[in-house]
Amino acid sequence: MSGPSTVKDEPIRGRDQLVEFIASGGKPEADWRIGTEHEKFGFRLDDLRPPTWDGPRGIGALLEGLTRFGWARVEEDGKLIALTRDAASVTLEPAGQLELSGAPLASIHETCSEVTGHLGEVKAVADTLGLGFLGMGFQPKWARADMPWMPKGRYAIMRRYMPQVGNLGLDMMTRTCTVQVNLDFADEADMVKKFRASLALQPVATALFADSPFTEGKPNGYLSYRSHIWTDTDPDRTGMLDFVFEDGFGYERYVDYLLDVPMYFSYRDGRYVDLAGRSFRRFMDGALDELPGATPTLKDFADHLTTAFPEVRLKKYLEMRGADGGPWSRLCALPAFWVGLLYDGEALDAAWDLVKDFTPAERHALRDGVPAQALKLPFRGGTLRDLAAEALKISAHGLRKRARRNANGADESIFLDPLVEIVEANQTPAERKLELFHGPWNGSVDPLFGQFAY
Repeated sequence: MSGPSTVKDEPIRGRDQLVEFIASGGKPEADWRIGTEHEKFGFRLDDLRPPTWDGPRGIGALLEGLTRFGWARVEEDGKLIALTRDAASVTLEPAGQLELSGAPLASIHETCSEVTGHLGEVKAVADTLGLGFLGMGFQPKWARADMPWMPKGRYAIMRRYMPQVGNLGLDMMTRTCTVQVNLDFADEADMVKKFRASLALQPVATALFADSPFTEGKPNGYLSYRSHIWTDTDPDRTGMLDFVFEDGFGYERYVDYLLDVPMYFSYRDGRYVDLAGRSFRRFMDGALDELPGATPTLKDFADHLTTAFPEVRLKKYLEMRGADGGPWSRLCALPAFWVGLLYDGEALDAAWDLVKDFTPAERHALRDGVPAQALKLPFRGGTLRDLAAEALKISAHGLRKRARRNANGADESIFLDPLVEIVEANQTPAERKLELFHGPWNGSVDPLFGQFAY
């Protein structure tokens, strides 16, 4: 989750200005970049518990230790809650999940190098604190009550509001981790095509990356419990966005959607004002009791953009949000999968051809069924595995056409290998962990903290 926006505090004059704000993200293909974000669970090596923010072994101490690598400090109320370096940042999710928001980079090779460097820095500091880090979609061992809360104002507001609108919002905040990639578009038509193709194929990513089969030390009946959690978090700001596939969809329609998403807060004078459930439209009219006569700025709108949680999110770029967190190889595979599908014109056409005749009912059936069944979900006389295999072929073709090569001459399609192996084996990462749980681990999740830590 994001911190306060750095957008200029320019007063909003009207709806058209919000449309222009999003449209300004369009850029020529030569300037398209790849921004990869991933979250991970910290744990204490001695007792596997999640570290609190404070204390000599806390997440605050870890952030402090990372400053030796040239990261600049970001504080809130005198507490270190984030780091920045160049165009990247390290931030904290509500329960201390550590997130790298990577810089906009030109290739998956650069992205993977960035991830490798970050994990190396984190491990160097974590080793001195007796901490480890794990990539999965859902906290496998600890209950919600065991999870700490980070000292960030926006999280206090969300913590109060979430139970009013869904049953699993607090689990989303404290016990989930994801990997996502942020990708550019050329113009409105390109955005619409990419949005539609990626939204329809988001369940494929969920299936390929499914890695959250445990809750409080036991199998939970799902392969991506993280994905299931989003179905009972907040219906006003989540889901498959059927209107994206309707005639006339574009920047204006998405802005109208955002104006109907209830607010969480406004960040003013260094503090978060609780506006949970309030209307951004009424805010534009200066009609909020909590801020009498005040109207929003573009900074408020940029913050509000970060509080909608659909499967694909539009800001000044598109965010692919369907995947569980995982190990190093899949942190590189996720951006490769989507870049291959969306950054080559021929591949994008093929991806759209693959999904353009899906009915709304089929799209929802895929979204609703994939958390429990993943690749084995029945679909059109076959299974989702068949759709995943076709999507991977298209992605590989797109990556080979991009021809971005490393020093050894390999193109970016090499990063799809872990996903190809998952499809060929017809076994998700979650199913592999369940095999270990019922076999060598003797019904305990504790071994995964050692075997699957970074």
